[in-house]
Amino acid sequence: MTFSIVARDPATGQLGVAVATCTLAVGRAAPWARAGVGAVATQASSQRGYGPRLLARLAAGADAGTALAELLAADAGADQRQVGVVGPAGPPAAWTGVGCLSACGHRTGADYTAQGNMLSSRSVVPSVAEGYAGIGAEGHAEATTDFAARLVAALRAGDAAGGDLRGRQSAALLVVSGTRDEEAPWEGVLVDLRVDDAADPVAELARLLRLQRAYETGDWQLLAEEAPEGVRELHVALAAAARGDRDGARDALRALRVRPGWEGWLRRLRVNGRLPATDELLRY
Repeated sequence: MTFSIVARDPATGQLGVAVATCTLAVGRAAPWARAGVGAVATQASSQRGYGPRLLARLAAGADAGTALAELLAADAGADQRQVGVVGPAGPPAAWTGVGCLSACGHRTGADYTAQGNMLSSRSVVPSVAEGYAGIGAEGHAEATTDFAARLVAALRAGDAAGGDLRGRQSAALLVVSGTRDEEAPWEGVLVDLRVDDAADPVAELARLLRLQRAYETGDWQLLAEEAPEGVRELHVALAAAARGDRDGARDALRALRVRPGWEGWLRRLRVNGRLPATDELLRY
């Protein structure tokens, strides 16, 4: 009923999960990850406890295969489960119980495991793996160095191959740092995006990741086109300033400053250094 990719980026050590399905809000139940520890997808007749329990075992030093085997051995419903897990080092591990609904299966590589059940065809899981590897539908390389984008590409490939037999509803993406921080583990969450209910959730997930990257890199032009209407003029002003269009920036800023509360908010951003470009804007 779900297809997913769980992976570790050999270049950065980042760990991540991307998942799509035709049920509501898959992000609340299937993907799990902890910075520097591991990543897990638990699906089919899902036992959500597999996520935190596998991460606890990985944190204690178990490898992915041993940690998964221990949980399966103690689970009377193991035949109904499908699980993928990767740790900070070593091979990933996956399980597809004999009771999972067809088409189902998994495929593992050096740093990833792709899995799915109740799929439209047996080509979905291999397509997920190929999408992650950057192999397009026509067999040519389409790789990107953005780990999160590669995870989304894997979902796109699975979707194009037919995806969930029942259709589409939700998708999620969770990426964490490869560096473990016991004092502030929340700081290691790099991407946490969820599409709970949409006609094309994988496409929407890709759009959300594109927006996050725009905020991170200061791509004001993209944000001027795609940010929520309430803050769009701010990004219009920033984009105009970035390209040297002082008149355009001034006009957009004027529209903002007449709104109640915005003058103070812009100055607070400037003082706090949260949006350095406001220094230039507020000179207009």
